[in-house]
Amino acid sequence: MTENELSEFLGKGGTGVLSFSTDADAPPFSLPVSYGYDADTANLYYRLAFPPNSGKADVVDNPVAFVTHARTDAGWRSAVATGRLDELTDAPYESAAVQGLWAVQIPMVDIFDRPPEELTFRLFRLAPDTLTGRKEVQSQP
Repeated sequence: MTENELSEFLGKGGTGVLSFSTDADAPPFSLPVSYGYDADTANLYYRLAFPPNSGKADVVDNPVAFVTHARTDAGWRSAVATGRLDELTDAPYESAAVQGLWAVQIPMVDIFDRPPEELTFRLFRLAPDTLTGRKEVQSQP
């Protein structure tokens, strides 16, 4: 995908899967997430819940891969980003990273076994080391 196609596909936000690296003999720690995307900076933003005993706190500092995909009117599209998360929860309001957070739309998806107000949420940014997109090519008859 071109840069413009990738930005159009990611939009202002959506859903995908965020995978944290783990030990070489263990599978990645993967979870469905909502994301926001800022096309001006190519940064992705996440609002992650930290329920007790989730294991997320143990891997949040590890390298990540983020994947999102969807069938569009023009065919299948996907995007993959890699890098490390930067926590923004306690960052100064004036910082560029926090200001970028206000430019995105992280969808609110309630998938928890308890009300969201009972959970601790933390804000993160992924300034990707790599960000790539793929698209379905329509075959010619």
